[in-house]
Amino acid sequence: MEKHKIRVLLADDHTILRQGIRMLLEAQEDMEVVGEAVNGRVAVEQSRALNPEVVLMDISMPELNGLEATRQIKREFPGTQVVILTMHESEEYLIKILQAGATGYVLKQAADRDLIEAVRIASRGDTYLYPRIATRLVSDYLRRIESTSSEEFDAAYESLTAREREILKLIAEGHTNKEIAEILVLSVKTVENHRYSLMNKLNAHDRGELVKYAIRIGLIQP
Repeated sequence: MEKHKIRVLLADDHTILRQGIRMLLEAQEDMEVVGEAVNGRVAVEQSRALNPEVVLMDISMPELNGLEATRQIKREFPGTQVVILTMHESEEYLIKILQAGATGYVLKQAADRDLIEAVRIASRGDTYLYPRIATRLVSDYLRRIESTSSEEFDAAYESLTAREREILKLIAEGHTNKEIAEILVLSVKTVENHRYSLMNKLNAHDRGELVKYAIRIGLIQP
């Protein structure tokens, strides 16, 4: 049986950069580049025509910028994951990127392995944040919640079942739902249900907030 390959669409107005990324991705056994786009408008059209699993999207492009193109793609094709490529290393950009619906953020000057990892993680529906930015966000979050009493965090943790605590730790360690299911010998659906319960009990809106909570209570180290 032929191994499944992640279908990737490249959207960047710089031809040399697109060519370099194409060579990098096509050297991977589990990836194939199904198309290229020179601007955001073409990226949206190509997403309709080619049904890629992951779109690598430059944030700054003519006709339609990467953020607006991402919004349109996610609105029309929620299952298509978008990883933003940018030269800007700032929290402001990251917030805008996540609000647009992207599942990843990679600096153009990042190492090749970071880009490859971002594509693989995004293809599973999980979020990839460039490590330096992720660390900065966690540090900022910890500073902002210092005023929150430890009693509140302890009470929330006490409300979790033993299984939920196990799953929280595995989520915080970076495991996907499928990996957690294999580790705990559960169905993926059961893991998803526990994750939903965790988010409700801890008032967390996404995986990132679960990770931040785990760091705050000392379940893992930042």
